[in-house]
Amino acid sequence: MGKGRLEAFSDGVIAIIITIMVLDLRVPVGESLETLAPVVPVFLVYALSFINLGIYWNNHHHMLHACERVTGPILWANLHLLFWLSLFPFTTAWMGENHYAAVPAALYGCVLLLASIAYVILQQTIIASQGADSLLRKAVGRDLKGKLSSVLNVIAILAALLVSRWVAIGLYLLVALIWFIPDRRIENALSSDS
Repeated sequence: MGKGRLEAFSDGVIAIIITIMVLDLRVPVGESLETLAPVVPVFLVYALSFINLGIYWNNHHHMLHACERVTGPILWANLHLLFWLSLFPFTTAWMGENHYAAVPAALYGCVLLLASIAYVILQQTIIASQGADSLLRKAVGRDLKGKLSSVLNVIAILAALLVSRWVAIGLYLLVALIWFIPDRRIENALSSDS
């Protein structure tokens, strides 16, 4: 399979995930601004999830450009990532509808954490298929940004359950902000290699 087909499939799945998420934004009955109040928590977590999906889509695109060939293990690792991303609509809706309650906020963080682990597994599977001198290996380096994100997500999950859901939400936002600035490591490695 060519990497173009894998990328097109992944793009389609992510587009469907975003579509499913937006369908959970219920139109309020009434024409006053007050009728929007119940929708605000759902909209805010939708925006956070949309940004996170955009970050995954962007970085996935760059990572596949550094991939020379697609193997069976890469296909399965990619499906593993898409599985966790496909749970975003559920956890987004549950957390928003319950006004960021502790358990839904913790589960949201678990899905964020497991998606990030799945991304690393895909990354490492691509590197393993291309060898230690692969372009992706050089670009990723020690991946301090990825490791920091995972640690912050674990702390956020624990904070949601033991400290404050608002601390957890703040940490989820921080992780998104860390990745919102596009990760140029792969892009830089690709341009220096050509």
